[in-house]
Amino acid sequence: MRLEKFLAECGIASRRSSKKYIQAGRVTVNDECVRVPGRHIVADRDTIKFDGSRVEGNPQRVYLMLNKPTGYLTTRSDERGRPIVMELVRGSSQDIYPVGRLDLDTSGLLLMTNDGAFAYRLTHPSHEVKKTYIAQVERQPSQQAIQQLRDGIEIVGGCTAPAIVVQIGRKGELAQFKLVIHEGKKRQIRRMFKAVGHNVIELKRVQIGSLKLGRLALGEYRMLTPAEVQSLQNDINPASQPTRDHQGT
Repeated sequence: MRLEKFLAECGIASRRSSKKYIQAGRVTVNDECVRVPGRHIVADRDTIKFDGSRVEGNPQRVYLMLNKPTGYLTTRSDERGRPIVMELVRGSSQDIYPVGRLDLDTSGLLLMTNDGAFAYRLTHPSHEVKKTYIAQVERQPSQQAIQQLRDGIEIVGGCTAPAIVVQIGRKGELAQFKLVIHEGKKRQIRRMFKAVGHNVIELKRVQIGSLKLGRLALGEYRMLTPAEVQSLQNDINPASQPTRDHQGT
């Protein structure tokens, strides 16, 4: 097994972040500092340490959902001391990390786990797990602009995939939309509307795959039921294979 995969499965961090920790010299194998990702290890024979503490295999799996408020970074730490989502789940007994990202100014459903394989499959766009958002948009977009968003629109980083875009209301100068996408380009929905000349004033994620945010209070979290975890596993497209890295919305 590759070292970064082992770290991810043990709940240290995502596979991507685990590679960075290895490159930073924070991981040892049999007391030897390893700085190059891809090192093969034997989990039941080798001694793996992270920041000097031994990493134990086969941890208890934890899956939870958080209703993230705006103003919190989706990260495990911040060198500038800004609010982070980990502060909202301090009651959790396991070493968990966010599944994907929500921007600082985006609220709503955020999954957290210590199951690296589960997190990777859920977030990679090749598996086509749908994410549903509610967006409050400045001014009323034209029907032509809305159709452009549905068909896919060119933004920095490439053209977006076709999306479900439905207007569900209007209040004063704001138009309200429901959007369903399976990609996770950085600030994707905001950039999609910006490309057709409109600013997103408020953005909230309300569903990932079959899992809905429901009535979970802002800033609160709860554990997923086994049935919910299985339902999310079923949402993953098994026919696709991951081919590239990505970032959250």
